[in-house]
Amino acid sequence: MDRALQWDIFCKVIDNHGDLGVCWRLCADLASRGQQVRLWVDDASALSWMAPVDREGLTVLPWTEPLGINLLRLDARPCDVLIEAFGCDIAPEFLAECVRQEDAGQPRPVWINLEYLSAEPYVERCHGLPSRVYSGPASGWTKWFFYPGFTPSTGGLLREEGLLEKQAGFDRKSWLDAQGIEWSGEKLVSMFCYEPPALAALLPQLAQHGWYGQPVRLLVAAGRAGNAVKAVVNDQIGLFSSQDGHSLLSISYLPLISQLEFDHLLWTCDLNFVRGEDSVVRALWAGKPLVWQIYPQEDNAHLRKLQAFLAMLEAPSSLQLFHAAWNGRDGEMSPLDPDAWAACVESASMRLQKQDDLTTQLLRFESQARDTANQHQ
Repeated sequence: MDRALQWDIFCKVIDNHGDLGVCWRLCADLASRGQQVRLWVDDASALSWMAPVDREGLTVLPWTEPLGINLLRLDARPCDVLIEAFGCDIAPEFLAECVRQEDAGQPRPVWINLEYLSAEPYVERCHGLPSRVYSGPASGWTKWFFYPGFTPSTGGLLREEGLLEKQAGFDRKSWLDAQGIEWSGEKLVSMFCYEPPALAALLPQLAQHGWYGQPVRLLVAAGRAGNAVKAVVNDQIGLFSSQDGHSLLSISYLPLISQLEFDHLLWTCDLNFVRGEDSVVRALWAGKPLVWQIYPQEDNAHLRKLQAFLAMLEAPSSLQLFHAAWNGRDGEMSPLDPDAWAACVESASMRLQKQDDLTTQLLRFESQARDTANQHQ
């Protein structure tokens, strides 16, 4: 690539800020590689703590209806690549302006639909497919489907340059000290979840049995996870007393932390409970045993997605059973067995590290899509 492209990425925050988290990581990674990025988002409030540091080459713009004066930015720098994240509908006035600029001689932007992450087989079949647009201001244009995934036949996973080297030099004791957490060698477990019913069984298990009899310190993320843990603690009198009267569980509640510090949390812990798309990818790069609470869907489609993920992970039966209980399927909470879970996560992490990351593949895909479009003009 001989020049920096202008990327316009549209994101709608559904809930829990997961979509925004993925989009911000992508935008920041593109900007770090010399690209110019405009992130259009309908609710950017979470960036005040999620990404408090400005990034050169990255501008955050409000996705209002209509876009108003911000649309003038297309006059200053026309769009080269247009990304609709997770199937959101691009603002029609933005598309209309892109069409007007094409009529005036500007190249047509490459239009990409960045899809949700899944390990299901359809991802390989659908990744990279074109789709003709038949309505709206850009009728007749083509959009391309780009699927993140876990195999070389997909779009890969977000992994910024130098991430693994930074992790190798990480000092968890210094990080814990900076958070004001007094650590006495306990096993460290992070908790980032929604409100899993199985939490009411897990916390007493940790209090009574710990980590194979060793003390455990639970580091709980702010928000829904913190509220869920506090609710269980408040409901269960004697939670912090084991059979001999001494609890093996202590809990530290964290404030809202940035994406960078969330990575540090995952690197710090010996076991990570994560939720949603962004955090499970970061937990894979951390290479520690993990438990994933997938975002629930009414038709239970998330359970098929979970099973595909566990198959990709080559998870042992004990980890599959634990995930079933943690994600609300029938079955009692099985014992915590992180030592048995470590090998499959480490192996998957190393295997995925050998594949090109999502941003590298996206840059390549954009170039190929542009070449294809030029051949048909």
